Amino acid sequence: QVQLVESGGGLVQAGGSLRLSCAVSGRTSIYYYAVGWFRQTPGKEREFVGVLNWNDTYYVDSVKGRFTISGDNIKNTVYLQMNNLKPEDTAVYYCAASPVFTNSYDYLAATSYVYWGQGTQVTVSS
Repeated sequence: QVQLVESGGGLVQAGGSLRLSCAVSGRTSIYYYAVGWFRQTPGKEREFVGVLNWNDTYYVDSVKGRFTISGDNIKNTVYLQMNNLKPEDTAVYYCAASPVFTNSYDYLAATSYVYWGQGTQVTVSS
C-alpha cells in the first residue's frame, strides 16, 4: 500500500512563494511512480497542475514558468515549488501517484492515479 502525505500549504501574498511536499511511503520508491499534483476549488473538478513522470515533468499552461516539480529519491519525496503565486492559484492541492505512465497524456486525468494524499490548502491573497 502506497501512502502520500502533503505538507507546506498556507497563506501567502500574491507574488510570494510556497513549496509543497509529498512524502511517499509504503515500501516503494518514487523512482517507479509518476507523482502528479492537482488542485481543486469548491464546486469545480480537480485540475491537473503538473507531474513528475520518470525523469520528465509536464505542467498545465497556467503554471508554466512559475511552478517546478522535483523529486528526492533518498527522501522519497516530491516537491512542488510555486513562485510568483496569484490569487487564482488558491485551492486545495493534492498529490497523487501511479505506476509510471507510458501512454501520452494519461497523466492529465485524475482517474489515472491510484493513490492520493489528503490535500493541503494554499491561499493567495491579493
